[in-house]
Amino acid sequence: MGRKKRGQPVHGWVVVDKPEGITSTQVVGIVRRVFDAQKAGHAGTLDPMATGVLAVALGEATKTVPYAMDSEKTYRFTASWGEGRDSDDAEGAVTETSPVRPDRAAIETTIPRLVGEIEQVPPAYSAIKVAGERAYDLAREGETVTLQPRRVEIHAACLLEIPDADHAVFEMRCGKGAYVRAWVRDLARLLGTVGHVSQLRRLSVGGFSAERAIPLETLKGFMHSPAAFEHLLPLSTALDGIPALAVTGPDVVRLKSGNPVLMRAPLFARIADSVPDGDLEGLTVYCSSVEGDPVALTALEAGELRPFRVFNLTTG
Repeated sequence: MGRKKRGQPVHGWVVVDKPEGITSTQVVGIVRRVFDAQKAGHAGTLDPMATGVLAVALGEATKTVPYAMDSEKTYRFTASWGEGRDSDDAEGAVTETSPVRPDRAAIETTIPRLVGEIEQVPPAYSAIKVAGERAYDLAREGETVTLQPRRVEIHAACLLEIPDADHAVFEMRCGKGAYVRAWVRDLARLLGTVGHVSQLRRLSVGGFSAERAIPLETLKGFMHSPAAFEHLLPLSTALDGIPALAVTGPDVVRLKSGNPVLMRAPLFARIADSVPDGDLEGLTVYCSSVEGDPVALTALEAGELRPFRVFNLTTG
């Protein structure tokens, strides 16, 4: 007999407004204790110096984490010119200095070179694994970390203000795997100087926004209290961009048992209307019961809905 899991079978998303000076892992631990949840995870790390949206998944919602992590993110941040740092943010050691301070015209002219699909070398202090170890662990131990450039998508970036000659404030929308710290480092180099991120706030992750976020200190005040559940969002919140179908009782049983169901004509018509290019083969479809309970994530293949992630909200 397996050992009983500690905690309660709590399922859903909590959008936390992470404060400065705490790790994402610590935030997840606090949220898990507040809800006494059996299982928890998050949709994208925020560095200790960063603030803003940290989406925490509880229970079966952890199965939807990859979809949140793949979604677009929005950041507001401050670049500090004249100092390059080994971590590319204010917590690192100074590695290089420059007297050059770019003006508004130079910044606005250069930004388009770092928008779109670009090559970006992640910061040495990042969560990327090198030979099975996290890059930031190796960097903190004094090892030289060499990371390969990656293709990332910067959807948009703009200069918001220049409070003084040493600083500039930006806002950016980007895809999975893009690093604000690396973007600022590269922008500074293109501007003939060096720089790092001195302030960073995440405004959104997919459908999770700062407007819906609860401050961590407020949430801690609801420890093991029913009031905390007012801030628990449905598991499906992370799946807003995925076609959805409501399935009836017999299909619910088949999908939950790991068996495919036939994509009958009425269901097919509903899905076809939601896919502009009409290419449905391999399409991911989120299935719920007619009562709205999550059932499974399925792939549409050969006229069937084939489950590859089944949700079990009764046992956690």
